[in-house]
Amino acid sequence: MEKISREEVRHVAELARLRLDPQEESAMTRHLNMILEYMEKLNEVDTSDVPPTTHAIPLENVFRSDQVTDSLDRDRALANAPHSDGVNFIVPKVI
Repeated sequence: MEKISREEVRHVAELARLRLDPQEESAMTRHLNMILEYMEKLNEVDTSDVPPTTHAIPLENVFRSDQVTDSLDRDRALANAPHSDGVNFIVPKVI
C-alpha cells in the first residue's frame, strides 16, 4: 500500500523549489514509500520499557565550574584606554 502519492511528491518538490522529471518523481515516490514502510515496522516494536530520551548517549557538561577570582582593578583596566573619565571608557558615539 502506498503511503505517499506521486501528486504529494510533486507538491513537496514544488515547495522545495525542485524540478523533477517524471522518472525522478516515480523514483522519489518509490523511495519515500520504502522509507515510510520501514517507519511503520518501527512502530511495531514494543518500547514501553524504554524511557523517553533526547539523546541516544548520555551527555556530560564539558565546561569547568565557575570559580570566583579577583578581578582587574579599575585603574589598571583604564590605564591603556585612549580616553577615559577615570571611571569609564570614553568612546565615540555611534548612531
